[in-house]
Amino acid sequence: MEKISVVLNTYNAEQHLREVLESVRDFDEIVVCDMESTDRTREIAREYGAKIVIFPKGNHKICEPARDTAIHSASNDWVLVVDADEKVPPALREYLYEKVNSGFEGAMAVPRLNQFLSRPAHGSPDYQLRFFRQSRATWPPVIHARPVTDTPVVNIPAKKHRLSLIHLDNPSLASRYDKLNRYSDYEVPRREKRKFGTLMFLLKPFWAFISVWLIRGAWKDGRRGLINAYNAMIYKTMLMSKVTEKQLNDLEIKKRTENE
Repeated sequence: MEKISVVLNTYNAEQHLREVLESVRDFDEIVVCDMESTDRTREIAREYGAKIVIFPKGNHKICEPARDTAIHSASNDWVLVVDADEKVPPALREYLYEKVNSGFEGAMAVPRLNQFLSRPAHGSPDYQLRFFRQSRATWPPVIHARPVTDTPVVNIPAKKHRLSLIHLDNPSLASRYDKLNRYSDYEVPRREKRKFGTLMFLLKPFWAFISVWLIRGAWKDGRRGLINAYNAMIYKTMLMSKVTEKQLNDLEIKKRTENE
């Protein structure tokens, strides 16, 4: 019988952690890679018999730098990576064990049901590449990076909602906008070589809106969906603007240096 480890990255994650750990307690192992939490995160993890690994937080503002350490700290080759605010339904656990014990070799992108303004959102689930052999994967230390694996990736059917991770996080709009601002800051180093002309500034935010509103079905949520689609447009505009700002600032510094 194949064994599966569940791996979580944490930093001050006590809010949902007990509910999350309760949902994964029937896996063979739970590994919590903690970035020096100052709340009760590690205490709660110990209650569930989790293996705890400490990753020095230092100046890290994102969890991705710890992810590679996390997945390679598991005792078993098969790992399911879960955020500290994501529940694993019993049907998903059974599905994963059935697949690995029937000869499956590859990686799986798992659907995730998200909340928006206190209710499940259309345009959800989104797909997260979270299930793979740790010996065949690495996790780049870059925000929003996906694990890199040399095996084929398959999607678990999104229509089977019982197989979806359940995202418990339901922040207020003020918290969401704060996150959009922070995440766009973190994304700038990845995008700083991109050039965004006037046409791109017109089309890319519009496409972000259409993608959420029409393609992912947010229109079914009425006003909630409209706000969700606008948020996608705001994030795209914010990111492009910050990248352009950095490029212009860098150009100005270069000109000053050359003139000195």
